[in-house]
Amino acid sequence: MMSQVVDQRLNENVGVDKYLTAAPWYQRWRPRRVWHYVITYALILPGAAFFVLPFLWMLSTALKEPDQIFVYPPQWIPDPLRWENFSEGWVKYLPFTTFLINSLKISINAVIGNLFSCALPAYAFARLRARGKNLLFAAVLATMVLPTEVTIVPQYILFTNLGWNNTHWPLLVPPWLGWPFFIFLLRQFFLTIPKDLDDAARIDGASSGQILWHIILPLSKPALATVAIFAFIGNWNNYLAPLIYLRDEELLTLAIGLNQFRGQFGNIDYHLMMAVAVLVLIPVLVVFFVGQRWFVQGIALTGMKS
Repeated sequence: MMSQVVDQRLNENVGVDKYLTAAPWYQRWRPRRVWHYVITYALILPGAAFFVLPFLWMLSTALKEPDQIFVYPPQWIPDPLRWENFSEGWVKYLPFTTFLINSLKISINAVIGNLFSCALPAYAFARLRARGKNLLFAAVLATMVLPTEVTIVPQYILFTNLGWNNTHWPLLVPPWLGWPFFIFLLRQFFLTIPKDLDDAARIDGASSGQILWHIILPLSKPALATVAIFAFIGNWNNYLAPLIYLRDEELLTLAIGLNQFRGQFGNIDYHLMMAVAVLVLIPVLVVFFVGQRWFVQGIALTGMKS
């Protein structure tokens, strides 16, 4: 009886998932579904293995003896495992603890600054009425077309005239002035929230700021998490700006420290360099996997206007 119901619903193409879920497993796993999963994973797994291969090599090198790094054929599982490479590489040549503190300060500041400075204009562009609003939004989007290389020299002249060269200020202040892509992303997400909520709040006497703080932002956690992840990872891995503005060793970030690890010493200890690279990568992995659900949801929902 159940198989007849399933066949009937399959022919009608109505409520298929509901009835397949109720059917026994040997009826749910039809040949078409099996081949669908086989082909899908046959395409995904080789691509995933190709992209994860450099990370596996880095992790393997971080645990090897120096004479095991370039042996042929490659020895993927080190024997013995040198866990002391991580502590030795962290303190042997450069003050990576200082670099870690600097990177955390700059990255956390970027997250807070971007969330604050981008949510306000995004809310104005999405929810408020103003003459010329669309023209201003188009101007914001136009700045996204400018490549970073075009603005490097004017920014350097500006920060030098302000006396900020060889300080963290050129890295701490810009996130508080807004970022066009984040403004665009938040604005598109804010458009998906029904405006009836705004009207109901205004009837109760809420101001625009109260609507933003108590209604829009709590409903926009996926988009805010997306901005936070992008801001943290972008500033954590930022190499160009610290290279331009920072000179003293106590001001450097982890990205610059890794580069000096590679280029400052004649005989490079690859096992120590890879161990430090793994440690530097850990915060990025933690931030991404903790916010992965919000990140995927934010990207999926952005641009869907109700």
